[in-house]
Amino acid sequence: MSGDNTQKSWLSRLKEGLSASSSKVVSGITGIFTEKRLDEETLEQLEDLLISSDLGVDVANRLVKTLSEHKFDKHVSDREVRETFANDIELILEPVAKPILIEQSLKPHVILVCGVNGSGKTTTIGKLAQQWKAEGKSVCLAAGDTFRAAAIEQLKVWGERTQTPVIIQPQGTDPAAVAFDAVKKSLDDNHDVLIIDTAGRLQNRAELMDELAKIVRVIQKTLPKAPHNCLLVLDGTVGQNAHSQVATFREIVNVTGLIVTKLDGSARGGIIVALAEKFALPVHAVGVGEDVEDLRAFDPKVFAKSLMGLD
Repeated sequence: MSGDNTQKSWLSRLKEGLSASSSKVVSGITGIFTEKRLDEETLEQLEDLLISSDLGVDVANRLVKTLSEHKFDKHVSDREVRETFANDIELILEPVAKPILIEQSLKPHVILVCGVNGSGKTTTIGKLAQQWKAEGKSVCLAAGDTFRAAAIEQLKVWGERTQTPVIIQPQGTDPAAVAFDAVKKSLDDNHDVLIIDTAGRLQNRAELMDELAKIVRVIQKTLPKAPHNCLLVLDGTVGQNAHSQVATFREIVNVTGLIVTKLDGSARGGIIVALAEKFALPVHAVGVGEDVEDLRAFDPKVFAKSLMGLD
């Protein structure tokens, strides 16, 4: 029963988190539609609304095209429009909604976590560690963002909270040295998962590129096929800026999937749909709050309905 309650509260938090995004779309669609025929002018207004809601030009075109094919010159209600859009959004998101699967045979399954400072990277690592610990997996963390003392301290706190070992070296240490120690410890102690935090200062892009490339090289000396996942954590409130973050990090490292945080403080939830359409990278999880259970596997149907203000 408590599982049902947790699920219910998660759904209500997601709806609440997306309420700023959905209210913009819903009120916009309601404003355009009062049981009127779907004509060219109305389609243009809808397209503009979707673009301004961070869904992106390609997604807006696709949604409006589908609506036009089925409903052009017919009387439609705002709810019918939102239902049609939600169905289409679900179809866009379905191929990218993939949870992170930990391979038991790897020991350790190495996960490199990237993202700009302030994206919620370190908190996300702590939440993932706690969730995998709860599933009975042994986890090791590595404080590879040695540039910021705060990042090291934050990861240390999560280590204590989750009773997870954290590989730490003094601020300013070469991050590759931290990664090397972490891989060695994870192998010695037979850990299931190793999660490595990294720096995210994009203003020093060349430096960051060299740093991440070196971390990967050092890991691969011991584990040739690692890291097995490279997750990019994105702040859901940054809107269109997320596109350039994904593009930049993909130049630097082989990004294998996305986690989107802070959807509870955003009117820009539509950005996930735009990213799915443009990059087709897996969206592993979304975050709608500070608690561990507020980071959940991404559900395309629930997300699409919530974004369009449907129950």
